[in-house]
Amino acid sequence: MGKFLENLHRALLLGLFLMLVLVVALHRGAVAEPAWAAYFLMYVHVFFGILWIGLLYYFNFVQIPTMPKIPAELKPAVSKHIAPAALFWFRWAALLTVLFGLVTAAVKDDIALTLEVRAPYTVIGIGMWLAIIMCLNVWFVIWPNQKKALGIVAADDATKAKAGRIAMIASRTNTVLSIPMLYCMVMQGAPLNIG
Repeated sequence: MGKFLENLHRALLLGLFLMLVLVVALHRGAVAEPAWAAYFLMYVHVFFGILWIGLLYYFNFVQIPTMPKIPAELKPAVSKHIAPAALFWFRWAALLTVLFGLVTAAVKDDIALTLEVRAPYTVIGIGMWLAIIMCLNVWFVIWPNQKKALGIVAADDATKAKAGRIAMIASRTNTVLSIPMLYCMVMQGAPLNIG
């Protein structure tokens, strides 16, 4: 089994297989129901959300604080191999999280993007707007600057340093925004006491 799990693709396929076993065992008759489809879309949304925020926290809790401690001769391993791969999953997970969140809201007929106070979807709407802002930050601030900082696109040393700092501040901004965003996602059904 250890040899099997050494390969990420096989491990993911095993996870999908086990999920399908649970679908058949627990929801076999309900799969054709719209409610099941809505919950499955939410499952996919949460899966990509975990991947996105997990990588955001990896960058901010592990990689950024650890990089100054890494000897100079070892830093290229991170900047040339680990960071670009992590950023690939990071940016696509961000986009897929937001897209599946919007599709989930549409399927559930949530008018969540309204910020009207006292609306039944105020809390989830705030969370959605925070997630959209964070996703835009990933694609239009963090990623373009990381490409320069990591040398994926040509840039002189001063431009790389400046781009690295901008990407780090934008990433920290997303970390800050993730805290109220996650609160809103989890607390969406809690009663409001506004006014």
